[in-house]
Amino acid sequence: MTEDELLLREAEKIAQAVGRMFPGLCEVVLHDLRDPAHAVRAIEGGLSGRAVGDPATELGLARIADAAFPDVLQNYPNRFPDGRPAKSTSIGIRNSGGEYVAALCLNLDVSLLGSAARALTRLARTDEPAPLTESLRARTGDELRALVEDYATERGHTPRSLPATAKKDLVRTLKERGFLELKNAVPALTDLLGISRASVYNYLR
Repeated sequence: MTEDELLLREAEKIAQAVGRMFPGLCEVVLHDLRDPAHAVRAIEGGLSGRAVGDPATELGLARIADAAFPDVLQNYPNRFPDGRPAKSTSIGIRNSGGEYVAALCLNLDVSLLGSAARALTRLARTDEPAPLTESLRARTGDELRALVEDYATERGHTPRSLPATAKKDLVRTLKERGFLELKNAVPALTDLLGISRASVYNYLR
């Protein structure tokens, strides 16, 4: 087996494996550049409608004609015969003499990805913000205690020494933030603030 044929045989394995990894999404074509009139040696995916034995593309012919042609053309825009947009990559394969003997081409159907991207954008879109900030984490008694102590400290007081107006404001804030829904929240507040249950409920009126 010649060197060129060995390179093509090994590249054929890659074309088959990559194409079968992305069925319906990516077409992988192996071109035998030694025979431009029947260049398609292997094809996986078949998104372009081509078949084994079909001729080389314009890019393949350019690579055959110019030894200085880039080894890799990455992510260039392309289009399938039916008009669908594609993203393509063409990889030239040289033999030990530096001659192009093959090209491995990947054509990704980006029309499917564009539709998916638009769907995800719509799914992630939100409307106007809620009238208050919402926390989705579970509230705890320890967090209730920490909030009360922080509130008092910021005002230069202990929880029990807070003025009645400050205690009223604190109780209402805790109510708005959902802390009074905690089990035993009211008894905990009466103990922390040194007030009665009746005072808690009066503050909420």
